[in-house]
Amino acid sequence: MKEDKKSAQRIVPDTSSVIDGIVSAGVERGDYRDHDICIPEAVVAELEAQANRGLEIGFKGLEELQKLQEMAAEGSIRLFFCGKRPKLDQVKLAGGGEIDALIRDTASDIGGRFITGDRIQSMVAKAKGLDVSFVKPEYRELGPLIVDKFFTSDTMSVHLKHKVPPMAKKGSIGQVIYTRIRDEPCTYHELKEISRELMDRARSDPNSFFELSFTGASVLQIGNMRIAIANPPFSDDVEITIVRPVASVSLDQYRMSDMLKERIRAQRGILISGPPGAGKSTFAAGVATFLKDKGFVVKTMESPRDLQVPPEITQYAPLDGSMENTADVLLLVRPDYTIYDEVRKTRDFEIFADMRLAGVGMIGVVHANRAVDAIQRLIGRVELGVIPQVVDTVIFIDKGEVAKVQTLQFTVKVPSGMTEEDLARPVILISDFESGKNEFEIYTYGEQVVVMPIGGEEGRKPAWALAEGEVQSVLQDYASGPVSVEMVSDSRALVKVREKDVPRIIGKGGSTIDDIEKLLGIHIDVRKFDSGKEEKKAVAKDTRPHRPIIEHTSRHVILNVPELAAQDVEVYAGETFLFSATVGRHGDIKVRTDSDVADSVMDAVETGEAVWVKIV
Repeated sequence: MKEDKKSAQRIVPDTSSVIDGIVSAGVERGDYRDHDICIPEAVVAELEAQANRGLEIGFKGLEELQKLQEMAAEGSIRLFFCGKRPKLDQVKLAGGGEIDALIRDTASDIGGRFITGDRIQSMVAKAKGLDVSFVKPEYRELGPLIVDKFFTSDTMSVHLKHKVPPMAKKGSIGQVIYTRIRDEPCTYHELKEISRELMDRARSDPNSFFELSFTGASVLQIGNMRIAIANPPFSDDVEITIVRPVASVSLDQYRMSDMLKERIRAQRGILISGPPGAGKSTFAAGVATFLKDKGFVVKTMESPRDLQVPPEITQYAPLDGSMENTADVLLLVRPDYTIYDEVRKTRDFEIFADMRLAGVGMIGVVHANRAVDAIQRLIGRVELGVIPQVVDTVIFIDKGEVAKVQTLQFTVKVPSGMTEEDLARPVILISDFESGKNEFEIYTYGEQVVVMPIGGEEGRKPAWALAEGEVQSVLQDYASGPVSVEMVSDSRALVKVREKDVPRIIGKGGSTIDDIEKLLGIHIDVRKFDSGKEEKKAVAKDTRPHRPIIEHTSRHVILNVPELAAQDVEVYAGETFLFSATVGRHGDIKVRTDSDVADSVMDAVETGEAVWVKIV
């Protein structure tokens, strides 16, 4: 777009006009030929800071300056750098307008034409009395992108990384293959060219936008493609991942009963769960469209926004970086239903619960390997007795199909497998939606919240599994190795341990086992493992958390768990997964002191967060 005012002999561009290539485009059109182009040092400093943070716009702006230098060398323009270079604290406050103010001051001192592609900057400059030209970047016909060549009609995602051949996921949900697109690996120049083109498209295309931008990482939405660009130091090398939906699915394409559709319409709390890539988001988009077609007001909460929904459904991102702020706005808007994609962190579950208890119909998308696992993720995050009010339906998606539906109901009863009437307590019943059969019970047992399957092995009471865990937990304090527990009746347990642990548990004259039996209220028959195979089986079944002894030396952080010697384990700090490892034959996990993993372990120790280990 050409300027609407008479050209001046001296031009002062701001950061936006440099990044968008407004000046070089004007020179190529002949608007600024033989002009003095004065680049404020504040512009250079801001672009340098953005490039140092790994932001692509910083690199693009610096490339524009190089292009202007080439034009100056050809004699098309005269290029100067002027004004004061901002201080570090001013650069940090760039978002508050400090850099923009310095650039305007430079334009005022020089007395030239101020060029900007930022409408707010132009309004402030005019208010300050500057000679201003607000110039939008030239509209260019949007042609095909470089990445388009990597896609076919059945391609779900493309994965590009430096020195690695391009890969793609192809097929339909449930029948996806991960395949190589070509044999030649991606070059650094190729990936940078693709990255710049995608950044340009996100800025110039009205149907595209920047979803997130961090140091070393950017997430873009271009049409129906979600693009993640990663650079060092965030990633070990340059990587670009492009994901797009291969189909927009109607609920009519799922095998769903009319009864389930009516349940979805009843403004409930619903979790759509399933493993990664199972088709949860596709199903959620189908539900959103179904509800819209039935006359409901539907909104979404997404980060990033990639659900394929009709334009009547407004998609909300985190407001000022916070989904809590987004929820506050939605509570004022009062939609009939809100789709929350994805519910992962504790704060997500709390926001979901707050909105549901405020009367908004909520549908959350949750990663889980079983339907009941999605419910378990609410435990500890939402008060137990409130869970059925927050979530009363779980729809489990597997391979693009509705594999299972469970419902939740609150009641007061004696848990299955218990017989004493005074053991009655609040219980959450989890039932199969189609058959109505109760499958799980959730209740408190002492200070522990128990998710107990109903049924199980023939002849075994469900409560025995709970008792076995309690016995194992107590005896593990006396045994150095694995402990196998089998309840053979309501009052008797068969316990097997390593031969050297038998006398430790029995004690002198049977004193120790007597104390344990009094504590647990059952008779315990202690024996040694019959074979090494039986012992290994007991170790493999041990999924409880183990607390390691942590030692910090000059070279290593050492986690000692002798009972898990030679086992493959996962290490956690609280609920956060830290790393996987194989325990040494002496029971040690050694981590180098100068590693990020060691820092995470010691940070947890210093803050009092529990570090624990479990067998994979």
